[in-house]
Amino acid sequence: MKLQEIRDLSSEELVRLKRTLLESSFHLRIQQQSGQLEKPSELRLIRRRVARVSTVINEKIRTAASASK
Repeated sequence: MKLQEIRDLSSEELVRLKRTLLESSFHLRIQQQSGQLEKPSELRLIRRRVARVSTVINEKIRTAASASK
């Protein structure tokens, strides 16, 4: 997903997306430990996606807090 697509999502969708990405990261780490992971680079991509989503969530929280002042 591109950053603009992530920014267009609502807060609830962002939280749901982050939870889904963390679950898939967990499953990929288990596969890696058992030696069944076919694409090791997928772990890095998932971590970056989680970071992007977390950043957008924090941006939305900050803008909402500054707007309420």
